[in-house]
Amino acid sequence: MRKEFRELRLQQLERSLSPFQTAKQIARPQRGWIRSIRQALGISASELAQALESSRQLPLQLENAEAQDTITLKSLRKMARALDCELVYALVPIAGTLDDIRKNRLRARAEERVLHVEHSMALEDQAAGHLEEAIATEIRRLAKNSGAQR
Repeated sequence: MRKEFRELRLQQLERSLSPFQTAKQIARPQRGWIRSIRQALGISASELAQALESSRQLPLQLENAEAQDTITLKSLRKMARALDCELVYALVPIAGTLDDIRKNRLRARAEERVLHVEHSMALEDQAAGHLEEAIATEIRRLAKNSGAQR
């Protein structure tokens, strides 16, 4: 992908993900959303099983799977629909923005390369120093090349 398009896509994703930044701070109920919503709505596992056209055990199994982080998205979406809800799914940066992640990853790659060369040079008693300047140069080189490669 060309660098200009990647930058535009990054900006679009940042706008799309911004509402999820506050949502990620809401803790999932200990026993999961499915059970919490089902109980809050006063729906029994049997009623949910009827909505799913399944055995009574399936809703309970899926509630446990959600609580244990083993439920599939397909099953979670199916359960949400049976509860008249919608599954909202997103990957949200732990800290900062997608651009921060991109810059941190680029810096880490640049540091790794520069420090590798600096270490080799030090072994030959030819270390150049000026690590921050070399890292900044490597970041610019990597950023330029990553736009051309994809």
